[in-house]
Amino acid sequence: MRTRPTLTWEPTGEFFARTTRLDAMVELVADCGVVVLSGAGLSTESGIPDYRGESGALRKHTPMTFEDFVGSAEARQRYWARSHLGWRAMAGAQPNVGHRAVAALRASGHVGGVITQNVDGLHQAAGTPPEVVDLHGSLDRVVCLTCGTLSARTELERRLNEANPVFDGVAARINPDGDVDLDEDAVLRFRSVDCDSCGDGVLKPDVVFFGENVPKSRVDRCNELVDGAAALLVLGSSLTVMSGLRFVRRAAEAGKPVVIVNKGATRGDRYASARIEAPLGAALVELVGLVGAEPVTG
Repeated sequence: MRTRPTLTWEPTGEFFARTTRLDAMVELVADCGVVVLSGAGLSTESGIPDYRGESGALRKHTPMTFEDFVGSAEARQRYWARSHLGWRAMAGAQPNVGHRAVAALRASGHVGGVITQNVDGLHQAAGTPPEVVDLHGSLDRVVCLTCGTLSARTELERRLNEANPVFDGVAARINPDGDVDLDEDAVLRFRSVDCDSCGDGVLKPDVVFFGENVPKSRVDRCNELVDGAAALLVLGSSLTVMSGLRFVRRAAEAGKPVVIVNKGATRGDRYASARIEAPLGAALVELVGLVGAEPVTG
């Protein structure tokens, strides 16, 4: 059964203590055994906007849902036209100092595992080992919903370029899912392509759309990481969607400390031992130095 997508969340009015001091995060990470759960806020310094921050994409953009994608050829045409432009920006994004700090903490053993809600691949690009769990998948892969074949996004882009040699759409804004704002006339001129393995299968980016369930095997792996961790550190996520919030709840129910670093209230605040409001990049660079990990470079 598909879940109803949760796009927004409003604070309950309850007050949860927050601080700008990094002490709680430093203490947590210094003891090692921490699992990181990262969200879109970690990638904003790489030029990729988040969904729910002060200038979040949801203020102007409704992301594609799984139901719309599979149920409408017009919706798929619109998605691929917009995503074709968005991919160029996503593929060109570079890891920021926050991503590199997480990689440094993973290399030093302070962080035992990384779960990310992001689909941009920037943790891996920063040098974090490939066992990062891409909770919502990755935009650099494409899956056929008919035959299940996985293929590289670069190959799809080659085929889309061939099918649209004079496509002149101009992206007005990129969104966290690689979608962009695009004039409807440009959408109507765009030609999408089918799976070249089975001939006519529907292609979808290998990401979890709103309203689509995270694969059980992936959830199980995340549960294993949280169960084996001493603590959970949340970086740049409002925790609006249950796919990420469930791990905060799981850690808290097991009596493990949870520290959240985010600009603004989160749906997980009530489960946290501390919430820190600080610019992520600078805070993580400082954290690396304070726990004695190798300095962040690049």
